[in-house]
Amino acid sequence: LSDGRLILITRQPTADGGWVATHQDITEQRRSEAEITHLARHDPLTGLANRAEFNARLNEASKRLRRSGSAVTVMMLDLDKFKAVNDTLGHPAGDRLLIEVAQRLKAAVRETDVLARLGGDEFAIIQESGVDQHEGAIALALRIIHTISQPFDLNGHQAVVGTSIGIAMAP
Repeated sequence: LSDGRLILITRQPTADGGWVATHQDITEQRRSEAEITHLARHDPLTGLANRAEFNARLNEASKRLRRSGSAVTVMMLDLDKFKAVNDTLGHPAGDRLLIEVAQRLKAAVRETDVLARLGGDEFAIIQESGVDQHEGAIALALRIIHTISQPFDLNGHQAVVGTSIGIAMAP
């Protein structure tokens, strides 16, 4: 409907030639199904793709690479000093840090890139079809290192972390 509700209409014939129609509002059911589907493929803390979604998207990129010869770059990121933040400021601050790191990473990558949180303080990026793959990967890695090294405000406490990045390119 125009207000966003979903109505399921079913019709059943009756023995005397008539029909019985039922109208059921299934809006909440569909929202719940969509949320479950989203949570199965995304990290609940950051909203980024999770490991399962990352692996599926990497598999798709690998198929395109074999089929068309396009370029694929994969970056694996791990936060430096994350454990120290968790140990000294507590898990809520660590969670806040992960959320803010995810926001900074989203701002650093292109809309077409796949950004995922694999777990803990590990993130990954898939980039496809860069014109100059090698230079583009280096530029992105340096941009990420710079943006992550800027101080984070975690509920009044300042935290400074870094990131280590591994890069793999194909072909």
